[in-house]
Amino acid sequence: MFLLPLRQGLQRRSAEASDDPQPARRRGPAVSVAAPSGLRAYAAVTAAYWAFMLSDGALRMLVLLHFNGLGFSPVQLAWLFLLYELAGIVTNLSAGWLAARFGLTSTLYAGLGLQIGALGALAMLDPAWSIPASVAFVMAVQGVSGVAKDLAKMSSKSAVKILAPAGDGLFRWVALLTGSKNAVKGAGFFLGAALLALAGFQAAVWGMAAVLALILLAVVLWMPEGLPRGVKGTKIASVWSRDPAINRLSLARMFLFGARDVWFVVGIPVYFQSVLSDGTAEGRREAFFLIGGFMALWIIGYGAVQGMAPRLIRGDAAAQARRWAGWLTPIPFALAALSVAAGEPAMWLTLTLVAGLLLFGFVFAVNSSLHSYLILAFSKAERVTMDVGFYYMANAAGRLVGTLLSGLSYQWGGLPLCLATAGAMAAASWLAARRIGSRDV
Repeated sequence: MFLLPLRQGLQRRSAEASDDPQPARRRGPAVSVAAPSGLRAYAAVTAAYWAFMLSDGALRMLVLLHFNGLGFSPVQLAWLFLLYELAGIVTNLSAGWLAARFGLTSTLYAGLGLQIGALGALAMLDPAWSIPASVAFVMAVQGVSGVAKDLAKMSSKSAVKILAPAGDGLFRWVALLTGSKNAVKGAGFFLGAALLALAGFQAAVWGMAAVLALILLAVVLWMPEGLPRGVKGTKIASVWSRDPAINRLSLARMFLFGARDVWFVVGIPVYFQSVLSDGTAEGRREAFFLIGGFMALWIIGYGAVQGMAPRLIRGDAAAQARRWAGWLTPIPFALAALSVAAGEPAMWLTLTLVAGLLLFGFVFAVNSSLHSYLILAFSKAERVTMDVGFYYMANAAGRLVGTLLSGLSYQWGGLPLCLATAGAMAAASWLAARRIGSRDV
């Protein structure tokens, strides 16, 4: 199915290589690009990325629900994920250079290997430790997991730029990879909640580490040749983007993911647990399944919409990015106003939040898919790993700010302030997206 477009795309790419209308503006250090071996390379990269994101989603839900059950406050829960997001800022910058220097397969294998190590370390957590010691240890482990995630993500997204056929094939392929990845991560959210309820924290973590180790072994053994191997002379200073289009897009991306994580990381899960759990062991177990199910449904739906985005979008992609960013902004403000009007938890409010956040997810997914296409469209194959790394550095910065504000806003002002903060971040993303002109495409 993919083989014919891939072959056509490679033929067009070789014909177009000498017709680059802007040969100097966005070129950086050359990356040695061998002819990809096609469908096998795409399938291997996608399978490795799916396996990683399944474990990533499960681990996040395991950590959040386990430590919330131990009595951690919203701010303490946010601290558990801060180093995870902070690591993403540093990793994405260096990962782009590492992939350009050592090759995409090296960074992909390193991401999977670090995640296995992080899972094994987390299984060593001692319940007898004090809260400060537990927070410090989990933060450190989550930091390693954050490095692993961004190595795997940058490698997979950059590979699509190399493998995708020319024309609209890039949008279709990146939408397929990103959408399926988020659907898998959503399944990971439910898997994490289910494993915590059925097997307990330690057994769940060890089980995930063992399965991921087997997948890494399989990928190493069967990864075909063809992805870029890197160039020794690549300078680390070249990771900084000097392209205004990429810089504006990265700023919009930072605020977009901040708007999502402000409510997603701590606020809504803690609110739902306070509403759905009666405080008993059985009540907490039921709440785990319901919260994990909602978070999984949200992420899976988000991924499905991303996969459909090429069929929803018509016309200039940059103009569509501006339009969809404007449509996202009112949703969290409306939900914040309703939560103020309710005054306290109520069934109608909970149902309205579920519906409103699903609507937010739909509009957010289209925004995210447009961004994921535009960063690859703006980048040149010669420096794609560095441009993608810079872009995902901004993504990680937004998640870091959103994670911190999620705990702080919920602790200081409850659900209304949490959702209003998400609205402010969405508005900032829209303002940044307005500067992405059609001429940039």
